Amino acid sequence: MTAVNCFHCGLPVAPGSSFPVLIGGTERPMCCPGCQAVAGAIVAGGLDSFYRYRDARNERPDQGTPDPSQWQAYDLPEVQAEFVRDSDQGAKIAALLVGGISCAACVWLIEKHLGRLDGVERVSVNASTQRAQICFDPARLQPSALFTELARIGYRPAAATAGNSEQLIQTERRAALRRLGVAGLGTMQVMMFAVALYFGAATGIDRELERYLRWVSLLIATPVVFYAARPFFAAAWRSLTGRHLSMDVPVSLAIGLAYAASFYATLFDVGEVYFESISMFTFFLLLGRTVEMRARHRAGLASGGLAQLLPLTANRMGAHGARSVPVTALRVDDRILLRPGDTIPADGEVVDGSSGVDESLLSGEAALQQKEKGSQVFAGSVNGDSALEVRVTAAGKFTRLSAIERLVEDAQLHKPKQVALADRIAGVFVGAVLVIAAAAFAVWWQIDPQRAFWVALSVLVVTCPCALSLATPAALAAATLRLQQLGLLVAGGHLLQTLPGITRVVLDKTGTLTLGEPQVVRIQLLRESWCEQRVRQVAGALEWQTGHPLARAFRAWSGQLAASDVRVHTGQGVEGRVQGQCLRLGRPDFAAQAAPAIPGGEGQWLLLGDDDGPIAWILIGDRLRPSAQMALAQLQDVGLKAELLSGDPSPEVARLAAVVGIDQYRAGVSPEDKLAHLRSLQEAGERVLMVGDGINDVPVLSGADGSVAMLSAADLAQSRADAILLRGDLRVLPRALLLARRCRHIIRQNLLWALGYNALALPLAACGLVPPWVAALGMSASSLIVVLNSLRLSRWQPAGESRPSTTNVTGAALAGPGDH
Repeated sequence: MTAVNCFHCGLPVAPGSSFPVLIGGTERPMCCPGCQAVAGAIVAGGLDSFYRYRDARNERPDQGTPDPSQWQAYDLPEVQAEFVRDSDQGAKIAALLVGGISCAACVWLIEKHLGRLDGVERVSVNASTQRAQICFDPARLQPSALFTELARIGYRPAAATAGNSEQLIQTERRAALRRLGVAGLGTMQVMMFAVALYFGAATGIDRELERYLRWVSLLIATPVVFYAARPFFAAAWRSLTGRHLSMDVPVSLAIGLAYAASFYATLFDVGEVYFESISMFTFFLLLGRTVEMRARHRAGLASGGLAQLLPLTANRMGAHGARSVPVTALRVDDRILLRPGDTIPADGEVVDGSSGVDESLLSGEAALQQKEKGSQVFAGSVNGDSALEVRVTAAGKFTRLSAIERLVEDAQLHKPKQVALADRIAGVFVGAVLVIAAAAFAVWWQIDPQRAFWVALSVLVVTCPCALSLATPAALAAATLRLQQLGLLVAGGHLLQTLPGITRVVLDKTGTLTLGEPQVVRIQLLRESWCEQRVRQVAGALEWQTGHPLARAFRAWSGQLAASDVRVHTGQGVEGRVQGQCLRLGRPDFAAQAAPAIPGGEGQWLLLGDDDGPIAWILIGDRLRPSAQMALAQLQDVGLKAELLSGDPSPEVARLAAVVGIDQYRAGVSPEDKLAHLRSLQEAGERVLMVGDGINDVPVLSGADGSVAMLSAADLAQSRADAILLRGDLRVLPRALLLARRCRHIIRQNLLWALGYNALALPLAACGLVPPWVAALGMSASSLIVVLNSLRLSRWQPAGESRPSTTNVTGAALAGPGDH
């Protein structure tokens, strides 16, 4: 059966789905009611030409003058919902894909051009992912104006949806391979004729045959120049019209002037031809850019393609059983059936069933997480061994997976200062190269007029600053990807540049150094006929359906025994029948009439009892995160000072600090005091990395030089942090620090290599020692060296580790109240 794609978004239509819309007199298939509603709104608004222009643009993206009417559909609220979101300041943020970006100069041009529009407040463009994030005032500007202006300066805009992103990448890859193929074939063919011309010039050749070989070489080189090299000319024209010198300007001048001179020599049968140099230069340059393109695609897709891991359909429960529907049709409170092996399509709450779930996509932990009734499951996780019925609590862009993906996009769209500096250096460098090339031409015109043009051409080619502009972004992209693989999701683009200068790490206690959730720490039996395992099973049966926060401590034993007649007494505890016996769990005076004295120790003691009296004490507390001790030791080994800053006023803070080896700690600190303490450290010259997870950590996370939030942290804390620790392993922090230092070292290597190469090659080319084709080879090799050197970061491992260790450090610590 032939697969059918949605006419609106391009995603596959689930078998059995029927959501047609009449467009242009033809019924078009839609994948879900959402696309059906949007397409219907476009047609009802008289904007159905949107689809015709969209298709024409995909086929011939570089043709014609942009027609503003073709973008009007993007002003409809239904369409904007796919790529526009609200900002904190009341403005809106549009996420666009921009086809045709070739280098950092394109980023500069787009940001400057759109930034001049009335109503645009901020523009951020990322060349690696070809995404633009534009913050605008909807009262003064509509999205259609953004599309029109991008098309006006020669780019191909599209809404930043999953389907469009994948389509843009595939289109770019196919176009790059076609151009590379044309350049490669042209180079091979024209080189054969060039060899004949070279030998003929040395040993003699018939004049007619020489003219014939020149004309054939011209015919072969022409598609190389006008098709394969076209992106260089387009980018150079955009740069010049934007009054900015980019690396494509000298490249285009080199190719264009060499072709024009060779064409003139062929037409009038005078001088020399260099069609082989033109073709070879174009091929090597395209080869370097294709390798660089695949590297940035790899970095961008590794983090930006999380939504692609979701299934296309889900089994939605209805009056007549489960029915397959598109995932995009799921709504809050829908009930879905998850069979063993199914990928969970939306966030939800288990309402029936028990199964292990693989949440490694979100947490990095390979072990299955047991899910029971009342447990939360998240989109992107994989159901394990048993069927589950789940009530949807968040779908689409409101899931945790989508929130993580937005953080990745924000991190990629942020342009670090080092990148901007490299771009400015490249712009100045290009201007200097043009001046030097003109000077070389003038000098050689006096020495040997026949060589003057080719020497100037070599200067233009050999000094093309591709490597200089790639030096920083290539390294940052590779390091960001590696950090995510290690378990740290970078949400602030400056973090990699900040980490090497960090001098102090400040950590919260509960949820950061500790696991942050109630645990059964100890059981003290009061009746000999009972054992600890039975106490746990009974407590799990009583607490299974209560929804009380402390019930999470008994999650591992829930469902092993059945409880009936369960009743919750607010502020007291819970009672019910287990195996016919009436039992109570909670406060001592509620669980038993003659309760013994509460044992000593920090934490919360619950009493299990029945009509005959107390049965057992259960101590509920919090455990030290297994990796905490080793992580703190490693941080101190790499030269950082560590400090514990907690809202818990109990003596437990001091005990915990001693356990993990922290000398400096403060207990009972309010959010205001935390921020004030942070400011005092910064005023003293410290650069602080804050690690926390609670609402009370939000101010200090926002004010720190760098900040990391736990994956289990409050949403507000995550939104204010520069990175999110995807695993519970704190040892990722020292690894991230070492990787950031390594990244800084690689960037310096790249910049020194790029500048050193140009400093060496420029005088050689100016002296006439480097022919144009060798210059093309050297420039492309320089760029490849920078990219390959940066890609070493994607395979980085800490010294002495073949892969991140999974050994747990045992230890227990109890958490008192007030830490959140």
